[in-house]
Amino acid sequence: MANCCGSSRCTCRVVAGPGITVDGNGSPGAPYVIGGGGGGTTVVEAGTGVTVTGTGTATDPYEVSAVPPETGCGLTGDGSAASPLAAVVAAWPYPCDADANAGRVYCDSSGQLRSEPRGMVTIQQDQQTLNVADLAVPAPQDTEVATHQHTVTNPDPCRPAFVISETEVDADFNLPAGAGAAIGIGTDEMSYLRNSGSTAILDTHIQGTKVLSGGTIPPGGSVTFTVSIRMGRGSGGATYNRVQSFHRAFVFVL
Repeated sequence: MANCCGSSRCTCRVVAGPGITVDGNGSPGAPYVIGGGGGGTTVVEAGTGVTVTGTGTATDPYEVSAVPPETGCGLTGDGSAASPLAAVVAAWPYPCDADANAGRVYCDSSGQLRSEPRGMVTIQQDQQTLNVADLAVPAPQDTEVATHQHTVTNPDPCRPAFVISETEVDADFNLPAGAGAAIGIGTDEMSYLRNSGSTAILDTHIQGTKVLSGGTIPPGGSVTFTVSIRMGRGSGGATYNRVQSFHRAFVFVL
């Protein structure tokens, strides 16, 4: 009796016993051919992935052949030496080197093929509104009147994130005739407003936006951004009663 697995993952071997001849090497082009002698009965059973034909006589010997494995999407070949199983791949179409720049494919714990983590882009925003009694606008330039803190988290546990930080500040001023006030983000004075008329201007506002590179955040980590809101050049009794700010983080994981 001969049992063959017929799979590309093992070796199919047929050994001739007394009165039995075995021809061929088990490949698709030269399958095993088993001939029986006249002194007994030869029984050949087909194992998994194997076919057996013939009756075992001299004129109709047993013929054992491996059944080519079925291939699904992404595979070619029949498992033979002339046509090994292989992945179906496309030609590398880019001018850069594939070894240095191509992505990779991995096996997960269930045996499924997985690609590299998907890229993602998110926006994280925080708003702060400070309503205060009329406070005098400081005379010294770039005097800090408020801070705005925003903690930004990298949603990717695998790769660092690149962040672009944007801050928007809006303040309401009361400017008597001849009064002036300036506002900025950080040490950058961005706007100055002066009342050159003869009557007071109430609850006028100045709004400015500043975009900065925020650097990187490690995988799954967080970074707290602190925005310094500053005023200055207050004159003529200028006051402010509201400071509203937005901090937005554009988070890129690619």
